[in-house]
Amino acid sequence: MSPRDAIAVPVPDDDFQSLVGILPEPLQTAVRELPSGEILEVVMDLGRVPEARLTGRVVRLSGSPVTRKDLEHVLAQVGTVSEDNRAGIERTLHRVSAIRNRQGKVVGLTLRVGRAIYGTIDMLKDLIGTGLNILLLGRPGVGKTTKLREVARVLSDDLGKRVMVVDTSNEIGGDGDIPHPGIGGARRMQVSRPDRQHDVMIEAVENHMPEAIIVDEIGTSAEASAARTIAERGVQLVATAHGNTLENLVLNPTLSDLVGGVHTVTLSDEEARRRRTQKTISERRAPPTFDVVVEMVTRDEVLVHRDTAQSVDRLLAGENVGGERRQLVGGQVEVKEEPEAVAPLPARPTRPGRPAPTGEAPVREGAPTPRREPGLRQGTTRVYAHAASRDLLERVLRDLGADARVVGRLENADVVLTLRSRANDPKLRKVSEKTGARVLAIKRNSSSEMRRVLRDVFLIAEGVDEDQIREAVAEAEHAIQRVLSEGVVVPLAPRPPRLRKLQHRLVSRYHLETVSHGSEPQRHLIIYPLGALVDMPQGRELDLDGEEEGAGGLA
Repeated sequence: MSPRDAIAVPVPDDDFQSLVGILPEPLQTAVRELPSGEILEVVMDLGRVPEARLTGRVVRLSGSPVTRKDLEHVLAQVGTVSEDNRAGIERTLHRVSAIRNRQGKVVGLTLRVGRAIYGTIDMLKDLIGTGLNILLLGRPGVGKTTKLREVARVLSDDLGKRVMVVDTSNEIGGDGDIPHPGIGGARRMQVSRPDRQHDVMIEAVENHMPEAIIVDEIGTSAEASAARTIAERGVQLVATAHGNTLENLVLNPTLSDLVGGVHTVTLSDEEARRRRTQKTISERRAPPTFDVVVEMVTRDEVLVHRDTAQSVDRLLAGENVGGERRQLVGGQVEVKEEPEAVAPLPARPTRPGRPAPTGEAPVREGAPTPRREPGLRQGTTRVYAHAASRDLLERVLRDLGADARVVGRLENADVVLTLRSRANDPKLRKVSEKTGARVLAIKRNSSSEMRRVLRDVFLIAEGVDEDQIREAVAEAEHAIQRVLSEGVVVPLAPRPPRLRKLQHRLVSRYHLETVSHGSEPQRHLIIYPLGALVDMPQGRELDLDGEEEGAGGLA
């Protein structure tokens, strides 16, 4: 890899000063004093002080608020503001976006710095030349458009292909009739209105015989349909879309067609048994439009899904999608395979008196072996809905903010949520005993029931600061390990009632004795080994749900 290929460098005729020149004079002086390479955008809002947003910080440019005269000064020097409230500076990549009030008058401007940079696609260069359709995903500001611009240049100049850029907001090729040199020899079709992007995509294929088409921000069902039409005609398509991850795209009903779409299928009893799934499952509806999906984590890190169809199928089956994690480190591309999901193995029994594997507390003879619990599990907990509503479960988990996701196969679950009437299902019991999954029973299929059970399982104390929860849980975990390994009595620090109850739930899972001692605000839990003589206080405290706090567990 040559030095030029290894390191991302700005295009030689970088035109940052063109953007500075349209600012009012006092702001020009302030911006020039800042490191130009770090500036992302300049923000001017009526009645507020102007700011420059840099990488990792924000700098005030003036002590005086922005006036209408300042806004008019900038607007007079840029191109026409289009229907999507964007304008540009001719033959540059800079973008000026307007904010309007209810009467249509401009009350704010965002001047975003646009730069063409060589070397930004070194992590993806092996994919670009394959002719496969590639979709880039990522949050705003992570560099999707910059990479698209470099893809256009590499395809046209380095690989000699006929490339057409469909440029809706002039972000890829810059403002004005002459494209910016950052796209190399690629041709550019401008779009008169944002709602016509899909028409121009089809027009580019039909009229100009391109071998590759570059499109930024596919966001509507019409554009998704146009993308599929282009792919079916044998033209390479490289595009970006709204969404941070492949999962976001699959769950987006408007854009899911880009990765094959999703539909619900009802299986026969025999097929459901063969697949070991529920009778109603979600499956990919068609082949994906894009062969490869790239999740942009940062400007120098991406997660590549080389086979979109396979990754979507894994996702719908409740498994990890895997992929290649690529990073640019010291000018070199490092590739690391992401692990795919496997069914959790049964817990390995530990002989009494021998040390447990690293990270687990030794088990005393006679004490029950603790089960791996969701509240202590490293990483996202996988939850399976058995005879319960999957959609309702997903909503409740989202509302609670639990680090969990719903999976489609019982064998892959850490936690199984089922109706009480179905808790003794032979298959459920057999699989849960094999995998060590915890089975939770609810009386009825309602959000309140699910919320009550899951709040206890994931050690969620609503209305309490997350840092305090983490501290209380960490203290209880450490104390549990001491009690199990040393057989000693361990007192915990004084905590508010909600946090004491949370600690009590955690301790009770290990069938240890817990008692509250003292008076507020010094009231605290004491953990006793199984079978130890418990020092029961005279008064017993009622917890927040009206259940008596004291010896015993919540099983």
